[in-house]
Amino acid sequence: MSKKDNKRFKDSERNTAPKRGGKNRRDYGENYEPSHRSSGARRTSSRTSAAPKSQTAAAGGRGRRASVAPRKADSRRVLGFDIGEQQEANIGTDGLEVIAGRNPVTEALTGEREVERVFIADGAEGSVSKIVAIAKEQGVIVDFVPKEKIDAMAPGAKHQGVVAKVSEYRYADLEEVFDKAAASGEDPFIVMLDEVTDPHNLGAVIRTAECAGAHGVIIPKRRAASLTQTVALAAAGAIESIPVVQVTNLARTIDELKERGVWVGAADMDGQTYYEANLTGPIAIVIGNEGKGVGRLVKEKCDFVLSIPMYGRINSLNASNAAAVLMYGIRRARG
Repeated sequence: MSKKDNKRFKDSERNTAPKRGGKNRRDYGENYEPSHRSSGARRTSSRTSAAPKSQTAAAGGRGRRASVAPRKADSRRVLGFDIGEQQEANIGTDGLEVIAGRNPVTEALTGEREVERVFIADGAEGSVSKIVAIAKEQGVIVDFVPKEKIDAMAPGAKHQGVVAKVSEYRYADLEEVFDKAAASGEDPFIVMLDEVTDPHNLGAVIRTAECAGAHGVIIPKRRAASLTQTVALAAAGAIESIPVVQVTNLARTIDELKERGVWVGAADMDGQTYYEANLTGPIAIVIGNEGKGVGRLVKEKCDFVLSIPMYGRINSLNASNAAAVLMYGIRRARG
């Protein structure tokens, strides 16, 4: 068939012209019969009547490949991560920690931690523009990548389309807590956790402590939750702006605080109702384990015991809820 004959139908013939298989494509002529289906016939739901995809169209039509090569796997890597590759929730293959979520990434960029790189899912909108602006101001590289790569970097996390590779979480020392209190012009206000093992509780306490104006959080090294990505997410970025101190022995740390003029109170059921207690001056409160509460030795080291009255049928609060009540009791006492 010549190029002269191979032409589109006139407008007057367009409605009756047979189609040649492709969508909105016209036949070259009246005698053209596609080999994979009859001219003008509609597809049916029966798979037995359809010709194999490998079948080649008749002369004059575009032929299909006899076999389709398998799609080449995407071997590109982003700082050690592959699509579909299962990684640890918070540590990449390069040893850098992954933080996920818009608030944690924003706080990391504006905090003291060294951010190596920020990754944003293609098509993400909203507050990502603020994250990009902060990253560029800090000289941090921003990569826009498919959402699958974000999923691979933070498996199971609610990343909101944003993750960052950062250095490991740095624990503060006790001196930084007192420096923060001095800079604020207030007496030290410290929250201590005795073997709180739930990372969500730890993150919630850190978040409330930052909101209530506490100057630091102290946690033990053993038998307790430590700073992880889960904690960072629960803290909603507060982990970047409040010192978190990890100590070997909580009882000895209480002795050190008392030597520096800090009054230490334990939260327990047999203490004085918190709103009747004197919560002014340098103060630290100890929140106990979710099940057994404050340990005996730690409680004996404390100067006083605070309780929260219970009026319902349940006789205890979640550790993070109890901490929130007492922290805002202290904040109210400070005026």
